[in-house]
Amino acid sequence: MTTFRFAPSPTGYLHVGNARLALINWLAAKHTGGRLILRLDDTDEERSKPEFADAIREDLTWLGVSWDAEEKQSDRLAAYEAAFAQLQSEGRVYPCYETPEELDFMRKRLRSRGLPPIYTPPTAEKLQKYIAEDRPVHWRFKLMPGVIEFDDLVRGPVHFEADKLSDPVVRRHDGSWLYMLPSAVDDRDMGMSHIIRGEDHVANTALQVQMFEAMNAPVPAFAHLPLMTDIEGGGLSKRLGSLALRDLRDDGVEALALASYLAHLGTSDDIKAEDSLEKLVGLFDFNHFSRASPKFDPAQLSRVNAQVLHGTAYGDVMDRLPLGVDEPLWNAVRANLERVADVHIWQKIATAEIDPVVGDEDADFLKQAADFLPQEPWDETTWGTWTAAIKTATGRKGKDLFMPLRQALTGLDHGPELKVFLPLIGFARAEARLKGQRG
Repeated sequence: MTTFRFAPSPTGYLHVGNARLALINWLAAKHTGGRLILRLDDTDEERSKPEFADAIREDLTWLGVSWDAEEKQSDRLAAYEAAFAQLQSEGRVYPCYETPEELDFMRKRLRSRGLPPIYTPPTAEKLQKYIAEDRPVHWRFKLMPGVIEFDDLVRGPVHFEADKLSDPVVRRHDGSWLYMLPSAVDDRDMGMSHIIRGEDHVANTALQVQMFEAMNAPVPAFAHLPLMTDIEGGGLSKRLGSLALRDLRDDGVEALALASYLAHLGTSDDIKAEDSLEKLVGLFDFNHFSRASPKFDPAQLSRVNAQVLHGTAYGDVMDRLPLGVDEPLWNAVRANLERVADVHIWQKIATAEIDPVVGDEDADFLKQAADFLPQEPWDETTWGTWTAAIKTATGRKGKDLFMPLRQALTGLDHGPELKVFLPLIGFARAEARLKGQRG
């Protein structure tokens, strides 16, 4: 069975970029008949908060992403100690004593000579000096020489020369863990078959390939996705507004719209609303992903959101609608909404007094149109019968006929089909508005 994971750090609210990774891992797991593990990387005791973990679970559930098991790194410290001890006994982790300032000086000196800033272990003499000074110790994983290779499901074959990479620090002087080793230990112990993450982890993957090999563990398949940018190709920034899922949800973005958008973004597929998450599962294909950075476009997301609302049945949204919005009104206006909250605009137009838009050149025409209004009850045939009579009497047709009627009846030059909306306005309001009166 295939096994995937989503491994957020509960140090903040779930961002749209991480939500995309969660969704894609879930789609891949469902598409392959596998499972998804939610792993909370919570070893940062100072910044990890239970409320953020709860919010991540809530956001994933809202998006439709379910998981088959949950793990927390804070519960697995013994496993990391055991792996560390094994690697230490085999000479694959070793102590280091340089200060941050000394390491920075070493990097600058190498760069000034045109060399890659690769860490070089100290000489035996210098090592003894550090130990004699009782310096705090941190620990690095020793890379073995040679070429590190893996086949990326998005990028294709990837190669790194180990001697051009620094041995990574895996443990700080206070005993706390950095990302690299605990992540690899978890992936080994949880039987991870696939790891899908951002392309900023490509170099980490090369290092972790050797960690898997050092622990005699199978190396998972990897897929590194290009990072999302703003519409101009820059990093996602605060000028776009908050991109936390909780804020997008509060702004009226539908879960299925966001899932459709994020699933198609950065692929060869058309970006459009799908009618279910199951449809997205069926469409999933690693071969569809592009190596180009996907651009997050709020306007495009709004269009997808509108597409979802256009197909949303009244029963699926009634609990979120303002009091008084019934099924006929919802069905009449849903094709003109970008957010559910926008329905109040059309509720007011249908049920409350508004100021009509009546141009001087159309005033007499509209009064004449009012005289042709049939008596109620009205249905969807009323509009066609009424406008046909007006056309015969006035000779107006096309836009000259329909636009003044729409502006007078709704106060706007766009909106739902009037054949379904006119009966909701009713005779009294329609007559008053056509005569230029508030109604």
